[in-house]
Amino acid sequence: MKVVVIGNGMVGSRFVDDLVSRDASAQVTVLGKETHEPYNRVLLSSVVAGKTAPDALATLTTDSDRVRTLLGVSAVAVDRGAMTVTDSTGDVHHYDRLVFATGSQARIPGIQGIATDRGLLEGVSVLKDLDDATGIVAAIPKARRAVVLGAGVLGLEVATGLASRGLAVTLVHHADRLMERQLGSAASSIATGSLQRLGVTVVTETSVASARDSRGAVKSVTLTDGTEILTNLLVMCAGTIPETALARKAGLPCDRGIMVGEDLASPADPAVFAIGDCAQPPEGGSGLVAQGWDQAKRLVAAWTADAVAESRVDAVVESADTAELDVTNVVRVKASGLDVVTMGLSGKFEHGERELRAVRMADPAIGRFVEVVVSHGLLVGATIVGDKQCATELGSMYTRMLPVPSDPAHLIIRPLANATRPAAVAVEDMGPDHTICQCNAVPKGRIEEAVADGCSSVEDVARATRAGTGCGDCRSLVGDIIRRCGTADAADQKVPALAGSAPVGTVEG
Repeated sequence: MKVVVIGNGMVGSRFVDDLVSRDASAQVTVLGKETHEPYNRVLLSSVVAGKTAPDALATLTTDSDRVRTLLGVSAVAVDRGAMTVTDSTGDVHHYDRLVFATGSQARIPGIQGIATDRGLLEGVSVLKDLDDATGIVAAIPKARRAVVLGAGVLGLEVATGLASRGLAVTLVHHADRLMERQLGSAASSIATGSLQRLGVTVVTETSVASARDSRGAVKSVTLTDGTEILTNLLVMCAGTIPETALARKAGLPCDRGIMVGEDLASPADPAVFAIGDCAQPPEGGSGLVAQGWDQAKRLVAAWTADAVAESRVDAVVESADTAELDVTNVVRVKASGLDVVTMGLSGKFEHGERELRAVRMADPAIGRFVEVVVSHGLLVGATIVGDKQCATELGSMYTRMLPVPSDPAHLIIRPLANATRPAAVAVEDMGPDHTICQCNAVPKGRIEEAVADGCSSVEDVARATRAGTGCGDCRSLVGDIIRRCGTADAADQKVPALAGSAPVGTVEG
């Protein structure tokens, strides 16, 4: 079976890895327009913040002679009648099945003066790929001020990252509150206070209307309310648009994304499929890497007639949830000095429904806000600002669908919750089924098995289990498990003193 995959990002590369590991007949050609090997886009904001080196973003790639990956080569035409793809070098690739994994592109608002016929002004950027991240990092030493447009998850991460590097940052947002899709007014207000303590000025209910330059570099921006702000950097975090141009050109039905059915095939062509950000399945595209990974897994399972159990409940993602009672989505802001986590129902619904019970605790003085939403004995939503430990504990209860106390207040009031909230912070307290890597649903027992099979580093475990290849928050826990397994092995290898031998304490194992 000849398969052509257009796109070599986090979803496309995951699909190829899964396919060749399960189907010995698959011959795959991957067209990747970027010159980089696949990398973790989730951590791009960490590169801007200086917390992660660009070369540390590389993800695991398939090492198989049945996979041919062309870097820096894009697809330019699809002939569905001939079942071929023509690439940017002029080569033609035949396929039995074609998979679009083209992702999305950054949305660039219509701001007057930000571009010339040569492209964006110097100092003006989006943050969508590794080149964007390294370009922003290169501009930081010459900058004193920055404006970040958009206060979603990415905007908060970029703003705090630039502030941590010593820049005076102004965060501009069109809505009346930060992360309006996830946070209610009270939580947003507390997050705003935390940002201000970090040196970020927050301006809401306005946007950037125009930019002025000096010798080709951005000098200032003017907001829609008339305010002018001096700046050396303008980073636009204004959302994304599914990449559908090639699919439309090929005559495939597209709405916001490439339309596909439950089987992820185009309704116009059963040999053409779409996964990830570019796809628009019946339930809608969420823009979440976890959704793309799930689609890759399901597509491979369908092709190989493999009964793979879905584990959507354990998926942890970095953006907003889309279903009213969806317990699959956990949003984490990976920001320097700002902890914000939301899961399931959070901040955007009315608590008046009788089956929903909500309890809230707010403490603006220390920048903490916790709200939990309970339904039928389960935690179906939570919002946590400024309490990392609480977020970890509630996240464990939420993703594992553990029963909650009869009084939801016990979930957030620590003096009352010691006996009811899940401990699960130290690895020795976790059972084998406790999920360590939420992004890839990897339990502690699977990591211990990998260590027993010879994995001795976090990278080894990542290759064997994929733990730590998503948001990266679990890598320290993976390291703890490796060290603990090593300590246990060393203890097992101690040689006991034999009868009649040297006194206890003189025999070394």
